Amino acid sequence: MTTTTKPSAPVAAGHARRLGGGALALRQGRLEITQFLRSRESVVFTMGFPVIMILIFAAIFNDEIAPGVSYTQYFITGMIATGLMTVSFQNLGIWIPIERDRGVLKRYRGTPMPKWVWFAGKVLMVVAIGVAETALLLAVSVALFDLDLPGTAGRWLTFGWVSVLGVTACTLCGIAISSLARTARSGSAVVTPVALVLQFISGVFFVFTSLPSWMQQVAALFPLKWMCQGLRAVFLPESFGAREPGGSFELGRVALVLALWCVIGLVLCMTTFRWTTKRDG
Repeated sequence: MTTTTKPSAPVAAGHARRLGGGALALRQGRLEITQFLRSRESVVFTMGFPVIMILIFAAIFNDEIAPGVSYTQYFITGMIATGLMTVSFQNLGIWIPIERDRGVLKRYRGTPMPKWVWFAGKVLMVVAIGVAETALLLAVSVALFDLDLPGTAGRWLTFGWVSVLGVTACTLCGIAISSLARTARSGSAVVTPVALVLQFISGVFFVFTSLPSWMQQVAALFPLKWMCQGLRAVFLPESFGAREPGGSFELGRVALVLALWCVIGLVLCMTTFRWTTKRDG
């Protein structure tokens, strides 16, 4: 599935001279959120896809996968993770080539606005939409499927840092992979297959340990698997950790791998990002 949106326009040069960096970033973030909300396809796909999937899977699979663990309780962790990946990695990987192909990024580079402000606007949009999407998914799951929310402050803290590290890694990787698309139309063809494959091998749609061992090993190379595993530590009983491949939820390793992907994503962004298409030079 693909998403499209109208490319955002640069903050006016006069405003860039008068406003401070923080104010510019907030204004740019508001602009990015507005542009996102104006694209019905983006809103429906990004916000609606995880909800639709949880409705379908919860209706089909209503049994327990372990004592005291329903399929819905397990599945919600994967849908939160994939929702965060969609709004960051997938959407940025599709939107940025559109802006680049239409010359929006080239015009940004020609304004007095610091370049980091444009990136900050993207990050603020990802955070805002990611929080709204997660809240909607949790509300639907609690209302319709009796989802048990985390009962301790420690679990909410884990939920917070797993989400922050995961969405940071996916945002940076989304910006980096956008440079692989030669045209606006090829963005979806480059990013969507990668996102779908990662979802199928990372324990989003299936119990992770039921997948072939080679598939588990491939998934362990990428952040989505570790996002799902970290979120399982939040929503599932501690006893379920014994069913994980490592015999526990391995939160230390989850933090290490996600932090490593943040570094990898940042390096890739700094070395591969392009403001213009190859034909523009």
